[in-house]
Amino acid sequence: MTAPEPSKTLVELERDILDKNNRLAERNRGFFEARDILALNLVSSPGSGKTALLERTLTDIGGKINFAVIEGDQQTSRDAERIAAAGSAVVQINTGKGCHLEASMVHDAIRQLQPEGNSVVMIENVGNLVCPSLFDLGESKRVVVISITEGEDKPIKYPDMFRSADLCVINKIDLLPYLKFDLNALRDYALQVNPKLEFLEVSATVGTGMEAWYQWIQQARPSA
Repeated sequence: MTAPEPSKTLVELERDILDKNNRLAERNRGFFEARDILALNLVSSPGSGKTALLERTLTDIGGKINFAVIEGDQQTSRDAERIAAAGSAVVQINTGKGCHLEASMVHDAIRQLQPEGNSVVMIENVGNLVCPSLFDLGESKRVVVISITEGEDKPIKYPDMFRSADLCVINKIDLLPYLKFDLNALRDYALQVNPKLEFLEVSATVGTGMEAWYQWIQQARPSA
């Protein structure tokens, strides 16, 4: 009996994993839509400032909008502790050697959080610009966060992530005077892979541009 070709077996296994994930992602999406919940999947490379963006958001508008947060990391609960300190309900998911969240993980976290109707669920994915792009979590919108310390060519180096995103948040904009970073080049590269991508420029630490981010959240909510 001839053994199956390794490459063919690998492709079939990947397809099977993604099919199962996508079916459960649709269940998550149905849950969110039935309750008018805006679910945002925040993706980025490590160190972009996703958690700082979340902290600032919860501090500034957590009294106006009911938030629930799902924190994804390979190890530790440090980010979940920061989010809890900002006043939000949060569930930590540790993926171990895994480089992304999956729909099943989000499904389990939703059962623990039981988010209220008309709320906003923030899903902070594992810091990685490759694996999370493949996995639909059932989110309403995908937000890719990039800091200006990373270089403007990230969109063409990791096109799948930027192609799958609805919004690109350019963070740490306060550092622009101190770095050689071309904002126009970043936008051009991103639009090459995703002509419909929207952009916001913010500094989560200083507060620059955050009002525009809050307005975007409000407008993206199902009840808006």
